[in-house]
Amino acid sequence: MKLTDKLAVLADAAKYDASCASSGADKRHSLGTGGIGSTEGMGICHSYTPDGRCVSLLKILLTNFCIFDCAYCVNRVSSNVTRARFTTQEVVALTLDFYKRNYIEGLFLSSGIIRDSDYTMEQLVAVARSLREQHRFAGYIHLKTIPDAAPELLAAAGRYADRLSINIELPTEGALGRLAPEKSQPRIRAAMGELRWRIEEGVEARKATARGRPKPPRFAPAGQSTQMIVGADGEADRTILATSDNLYGNFRLRRVYYSAFSPIPDASSRLPLQAPPLQRENRLYQADWLLRFYGFSVEEIVPAQSSGMLELDVDPKLAWALRHPEQFPVDINAASREMLLRVPGLGTRSVGRIVTARRHGRLRLADLQRLRLPMKKVTPFVRVLDHHPRKQLDDPARLRAALAPAPRQAGLFD
Repeated sequence: MKLTDKLAVLADAAKYDASCASSGADKRHSLGTGGIGSTEGMGICHSYTPDGRCVSLLKILLTNFCIFDCAYCVNRVSSNVTRARFTTQEVVALTLDFYKRNYIEGLFLSSGIIRDSDYTMEQLVAVARSLREQHRFAGYIHLKTIPDAAPELLAAAGRYADRLSINIELPTEGALGRLAPEKSQPRIRAAMGELRWRIEEGVEARKATARGRPKPPRFAPAGQSTQMIVGADGEADRTILATSDNLYGNFRLRRVYYSAFSPIPDASSRLPLQAPPLQRENRLYQADWLLRFYGFSVEEIVPAQSSGMLELDVDPKLAWALRHPEQFPVDINAASREMLLRVPGLGTRSVGRIVTARRHGRLRLADLQRLRLPMKKVTPFVRVLDHHPRKQLDDPARLRAALAPAPRQAGLFD
């Protein structure tokens, strides 16, 4: 098979993996070293899919052959798809060529399981080792790691890659057992624990290095991430978010990525016939943000007495505010930073600007406008010297109708 044909097959096969961001990597460039590449993004051509995913990395599979038979995976062993496989040298050559052409900022490399986990992991590490050592490639490298691979192979991967990720796949062990019986959440979590230990050990080793002495190289400086498939197993959003919260707490993950299930050819009868609404994936990302940066708990975002699903017509923070009108209006001039972060429409940067501005005097409505806040969304929930929302919070249903985005109208050709 020609190289271009392999690229068409294996780039398309990698599109189901959502975790292609490069945030968190060290600033590193090759200027003056005789090498090639940079993680700083200068001159890199970024492109985005219609649903907002960044595709600025060369995102490919080493191969779409796989010995596993995960029901939700188009590359499962029983799937009738065109198969292809790169050699390690071909992946290296493609990465360097695409980088020199200014198409990408680095490499995102995953693979089906060939022969066994160790053999597959050896091939992935060989690509990263060649790029770093033979070609002095200083760009970003993200490797998908194999949970069952030997610890020394995970250690080698972390020496060459900026970020490592191990997919949790599904939110519960029961769902994984039904749809991917060859995989095991305890083994996946054990591998995540191994990576966390090595990342933290590397950080402590660098801190302990005496001043003036060369620091040891960092282990996976951009940390580790994972991905969950949404809508393949019938699990509620509350279960998904509870699993994410547990992963953040126990393994210090940088990100949990959510990927809406896509129906695949020759699908198992255990899978749904239709994909979940893409808005559900978006709401999970918004809820994830509330967990990590806004001080919300899973219980606050999706209460136990609810259906367990995030509301699709309004974002999770607005939904919480409408359920708790007693918490509002918030006094912009006196409220704590933590409470300001709970106001719909206020993000971390907006709150930072408010806190800075009110040091110089008490704020009025015109001041909020000058701070470029989304006034329609914010003003029903806050008060300042010359503004009080009065009775708006007494009728949450009416307020919800006013703030919920209007339904999209079907186009002429929809």
